[in-house]
Amino acid sequence: MRFFVISDNSDTLTGLRLAGIDGTRVSSTEDVKEAVSKVIANPDIGVLLITEKLARETPDLIYDLKLKLTHTLVVEIPDRHGTGRSADSITRYIREAIGIRV
Repeated sequence: MRFFVISDNSDTLTGLRLAGIDGTRVSSTEDVKEAVSKVIANPDIGVLLITEKLARETPDLIYDLKLKLTHTLVVEIPDRHGTGRSADSITRYIREAIGIRV
């Protein structure tokens, strides 16, 4: 199983390549769709990392992939500019999912 990253900036891509993760840099919504199609067609890739900015630009595509794919895990990652999530996103997620305050 391999990892693959789709990024919108070269810094994130370079950092992950230094960690041994292959990837591609895209600049448009069409490029994202094309890159995702290639990744999900490759059975060797088990985890697709995509920057949060690109996921926000293509929410329907990413949401469908997360729901329907059985052989590839899709994970949104922050880029070098930080995360778009609020500071309490994990605790809020736990509270909503299982009803426990952390």
